Amino acid sequence: MTACDAVSIIRTKRDGGELSEAQIDWVIGGFTRGSVADEQMSALAMAIVWRGMTRRETARWTAAMISSGQKMDLTDLPRPTVDKHSTGGVGDKITLPLAPLVAACGAAVPQVSGRGLGYTGGTLDKLEAVAGWRAELSPARMRAILSDPDIGALVCAASADLAPADRRLYALRDVTGTVESIPLIASSIMSKKIAEGTAALLLDVKVGAGAFMKTLDEAQELATTMVELGVDAGVRTVALLTAMDTPLGCTAGNALEVAEATEVLAGGGPSDVVELTLALAREMVALAGLEVDPADALADGRAMDRWRAMVRAQGGDPDAPLPVATHRETIRASADGVLSRLDAMGVGVAAWRLGAGRARQGDPVQFGAGVVMHAKPGDRLRSGQVLFTMHTDTPGAFVAAAAALRDAVTVTAVPPAASPVASRPRPILGRIAP
Repeated sequence: MTACDAVSIIRTKRDGGELSEAQIDWVIGGFTRGSVADEQMSALAMAIVWRGMTRRETARWTAAMISSGQKMDLTDLPRPTVDKHSTGGVGDKITLPLAPLVAACGAAVPQVSGRGLGYTGGTLDKLEAVAGWRAELSPARMRAILSDPDIGALVCAASADLAPADRRLYALRDVTGTVESIPLIASSIMSKKIAEGTAALLLDVKVGAGAFMKTLDEAQELATTMVELGVDAGVRTVALLTAMDTPLGCTAGNALEVAEATEVLAGGGPSDVVELTLALAREMVALAGLEVDPADALADGRAMDRWRAMVRAQGGDPDAPLPVATHRETIRASADGVLSRLDAMGVGVAAWRLGAGRARQGDPVQFGAGVVMHAKPGDRLRSGQVLFTMHTDTPGAFVAAAAALRDAVTVTAVPPAASPVASRPRPILGRIAP
């Protein structure tokens, strides 16, 4: 018989053993109630980082975190439900055009999102740049928005009773150096997504310098683990591996990204944002069992109509001007050549230093702060050409942000026969399905 006490459970995992279902249920339940101390759960998390977890352990850990709170039931909605989760990157504003686009195709999109920390932006922070918009929705209000034939999509914060064990554990992992564990990352993401009640889920797993997963092998392992967890829980789940060596689009920063997302909904916007939005939308529409081409809903304005309705449903004014930073400064190319590298991490760090992100949970963000990129990899440059425009309310941040941006670019001499387009990264690197 396995012992169900905190010290025994920590020792079992520390020594490379496999935790029983009873032990996992006991420790997650005790941690949620407060009878398992933070330092004990921190020790167990470190042992998991070191020793790992089997598929059975990870599945049970995820189920226990779901059971720590309430699970929404959306099965009676008048349209099929499908959600998307991104593992985070620089300039990743895809949720903003994607949710209303998929809703315009006939699905209900219950998008539970988070806030940014460090150099990766948070979807809720971006949307809070819209005047009046609010992230907190009651379950009843969520159901009303998802059922409305003219809306059908929302973006909101996770409620306090949605996988509360994960909320507490995530806060501990962030301050104890125990984030880097694929089982813990996968169970954290999937416990919230499964608990929100969606019938289908698309995972956008970022790969590259500006992503948490730096290599394709790491991303494939995480994606496979999450797909298995979703399928085991009865959620139709597919993962796409997408490139994050270079920032998405031409902006990094909250209001700047909202403006770019609305450009996409209006039929314009950067080609990489449009391409990825449509690729993800097609996967989500297929998962929902619908036979519609999202490109049509984007082209004829239906997606824009849904965006405006979605913003209004959460208290926002889609016609209100977005916040603008009080100070701007540019960085220019120092020589002729071709922009061969634009490092996503460097751009993200610069946006963070300008005030677009936060160092700790709860810190305020500057909605108007960020970086506008005027060139992407493969573009030919002339000496003196503007590469970046920095936006901030705190001009003292320009020096540190500029240093990060200068380190983020490489300009090389390329023979005239080389095609700039050919050097652009492919946005979709792989697909993982059951």
